[in-house]
Amino acid sequence: MIYIFIKKIKMKLVSWNLNGIRAVEKKGLSDILEYINADIIGFQETKAQDDQVREALKNVTGYHIYSSSAVKKGYSGTAILSKKEPIKVTYELGMEEHDQEGRLICAEYEYFFYITTYVPNSGSGLHRLEYRARWDKDLLNFITNKEKEKPVFLCGDLNVAHQPIDLKNPKSNFNKTPGYTQTEIDGMNNFIKNGYTDTFRHFYPEKIKYSWWSYRFNSRAKNVGWRLDYFLSSENGLEIIKDAFILNDIMGSDHCPVGVELK
Repeated sequence: MIYIFIKKIKMKLVSWNLNGIRAVEKKGLSDILEYINADIIGFQETKAQDDQVREALKNVTGYHIYSSSAVKKGYSGTAILSKKEPIKVTYELGMEEHDQEGRLICAEYEYFFYITTYVPNSGSGLHRLEYRARWDKDLLNFITNKEKEKPVFLCGDLNVAHQPIDLKNPKSNFNKTPGYTQTEIDGMNNFIKNGYTDTFRHFYPEKIKYSWWSYRFNSRAKNVGWRLDYFLSSENGLEIIKDAFILNDIMGSDHCPVGVELK
């Protein structure tokens, strides 16, 4: 289905892996959000239960707040803050295997779906790589079904550096480090093959910019990073995207915010 947009939307959509919302709250989260001034922002790795998320956001005004927490406390978790109340909000993929870790929220608006997700890390020794591959497949099926209704913007920490340009040291990490194995790259390739566009790479095909840096070895100051955070757009949504960006001057987490501007 090709969805026809009848008016300009002019919105700023953002995604940010906080690596602990309570920790970032102590670093001035409310001021950072005021500075970013997103119409919709999705968080990953809130690492908090729903009531703790709301407590951490008590000084944030002007947003409707939606949170999905993991069964395991202090782990994973996603949230959406939206200036405009969505038509409908749903949580998780609807599959028991995947729905215990608070990894996805889907907000429906008049002209699009905004979906934020924290894709599973393959883990030390790549022990969750097979599970991660199943997640990628099931996530693609989920958003493909949504796209039948209206355009989809999928954002979040997708836990993959898609191309060599997306990490500082591709050769030493390939098939050894979570986030840069052929299995994970193939997972992203499947999104692209099914009509989804990496919006940052669409606008900036050769620009080197990262969204995550290890806390070790002074990596951020040296810009030894990875681009793990994305905004993917379905084909029928790409026409209303004006620009894509990575806000790597925003501190507070080992990730930085990424986003798109709509026309």
